Amino acid sequence: MTINTVNEWFVFGAGTVDKKTCNEIKKLGQGKWEESGIDNSKGATDEERKTGKKGDYGPNTKLRMSTVAWVTDQWIYDLIWPFMQQANTDAGWKYQIKAAESNQVTRYKKGGFYNFHTDGLGDHLSAYNRPENTFMHGHVRKLSMSVILNGNFQGGAFEFASYDKEKCTITPIEATAGSVIVFPSSMEHRVAPVTKGIRYSLVTWFLGPPFV
Repeated sequence: MTINTVNEWFVFGAGTVDKKTCNEIKKLGQGKWEESGIDNSKGATDEERKTGKKGDYGPNTKLRMSTVAWVTDQWIYDLIWPFMQQANTDAGWKYQIKAAESNQVTRYKKGGFYNFHTDGLGDHLSAYNRPENTFMHGHVRKLSMSVILNGNFQGGAFEFASYDKEKCTITPIEATAGSVIVFPSSMEHRVAPVTKGIRYSLVTWFLGPPFV
C-alpha cells in the first residue's frame, strides 16, 4: 500500500480498496440514483444563528452535475473507519471524531462535475440541528473522505485549491481505482468535468463537536 501525506490531505494509493469491493459498493447505487443537490442558501438568518442553519438544498447544475445514492451498510463503515483513523493520526490533525454521516455513492457521467466547494467549516454555526439523530445532532463535518471506485474514465480529476499570499494553487490528486483521499472538510476541492466514461466514488463525512 502506498501512502502519500502532506499537511492538507492524506492519500492511500491505488488499489487500497480492492476491485471486487469497489464493484460491490458501485452496485449499492442500483435503483437508488437521484439528482445531486447543494446548499443554495446565502449566509444564515438571524434565527439560524441561534438555532442552527437549515440550508436550502436542491439541484444547481451550474455548480454540480451528478447523481447520488445514499447507503448505510455497516460493512462500509467497518471498511473505511480505519483509513480515517490512520489519516487523522498520521497527518497530525488528531480531530475528535464521534460518528459518520450516511455514505454517498456518486456517479458522474460524461460532462458531470462538481465546482470548487467546501464540505463544512467546523464552527458552531455549522453544527447540525438534528435532535432526532444522535449521531449528527450538535456535530459538524471535520474530515471528508473520497474513495475512487473505478478507473475507466477520463477527466474527472479530484483537485484541491490552496492559498498562499493571495495566490491560488490548484493541485490534482494522483488517485485511481481503489485510492482513498482523506482531508479536512474545510479544504476547498472539486471534481473536474468527466470527458469520457463514468466516474464512481464513495464519499463520507466524519463528524465531531465544533472546534472551540
